[in-house]
Amino acid sequence: QVQLVESGGGSVQAGGSLSLSCVGSGYNINNYCMGWFRQAPGKEREGVASVYIGGGRTYYADSVKGRFTVSADRDKKTLYLRSDSLKPEDTAMYYCAIRFLSYCSLKEEDFAYWGQGTQVTVSS
Repeated sequence: QVQLVESGGGSVQAGGSLSLSCVGSGYNINNYCMGWFRQAPGKEREGVASVYIGGGRTYYADSVKGRFTVSADRDKKTLYLRSDSLKPEDTAMYYCAIRFLSYCSLKEEDFAYWGQGTQVTVSS
C-alpha cells in the first residue's frame, strides 16, 4: 500500500531554516503530484507547497512564497521542503501528501494519501 514518511522537523529560532523530507513507497507511477500541508493547533490544515512530478511545476501558498522551496526526486520517490526565514506563525505539524492525477493543487481534498507528519516549532 502507499506509504509516506516525513522527517526533518524540529525546533528553530525565528529567521532560521529547516529542511523536510518525505519518502514514498508502494506505488510505481511516473507522473503525479506531491505536496506539503501544515496544521497549527486550533487551525485547519492548509496547503503549503506542491510539485507535479514529471513536469516540475510548483505551487506555493502566498504565506510562504519567497521563503519556502519545494522539490522532488522522482527516482528516490522523495519530496523535499526547504524552509528559510522561518516565522513563529510557521509553527505547525507538517504533512506530506500524494495525488495520483494529472494536475497539482494545494487543496486538502484533492490528495488521497497522507503521511503521519513532522513537527516544526519556530520560537521568537
